[in-house]
Amino acid sequence: MTEDAAAADLKERILDHPGVILDDPNLMRALLAAERTAAGRNVVDLRGVLVERLEERIEQLEDTHREVLAAAYENVAGTNQIHRACLELLDAPDFAVFLDTMVEGLPRMLSIDIVRLGLEAPGVEAGSGLGPEGKLKGAVIALPEGGVDTYITHGRGLGPRQVTLRQLAKASPDIYGAEASEIRSETVLRLDLGEARRRGLLVFGSRSEGRFHPEQGTDLLAFFSGVFERALRRWIS
Repeated sequence: MTEDAAAADLKERILDHPGVILDDPNLMRALLAAERTAAGRNVVDLRGVLVERLEERIEQLEDTHREVLAAAYENVAGTNQIHRACLELLDAPDFAVFLDTMVEGLPRMLSIDIVRLGLEAPGVEAGSGLGPEGKLKGAVIALPEGGVDTYITHGRGLGPRQVTLRQLAKASPDIYGAEASEIRSETVLRLDLGEARRRGLLVFGSRSEGRFHPEQGTDLLAFFSGVFERALRRWIS
């Protein structure tokens, strides 16, 4: 093989696998120095490959930057929604307004479809309404004794978490009533209402399968749960 043919073959192999050169700082410094003194075709081509690689890395960084900003804005928006919802609940002058805010205001403020409060009520038929007579009766749902933990864990014997996010193959008619067939995901908040009070849970239901899933963060929902249970203690015995 002649010297020119060997050089052409080496050039072709390097251009096919530029990482061999581009990932070696010493080789890159030597080639760039050579380009300044005797710029050859090989060096120029390698610089082009290097520029393309740098452009790809810049594009990747820009994509990551946009994703980080989008996540930050979404988090800020979510925080504002939760804070607004908390203030609305705390401003309720009586239990009826509190429940109306829960079933009408929260879905609008939090972009969900249905909200239900479940309270353990032994001796009352599961799924029965415990709310005030009228349109708010079904806002509060009766659960059997132990029903809070059973609903949260789906009877699997796992320790119930304060916040549970999941997708649903079949939603509970006891919780969602006639709308159960439409619910595809939910958030369940376990409520600590005090030793002398009924055990409870708050459920957010969504018709969107992707609205709630286990990979989502729960910090804001845990904060909301704490505010909600403290507000609720004012109205129930």
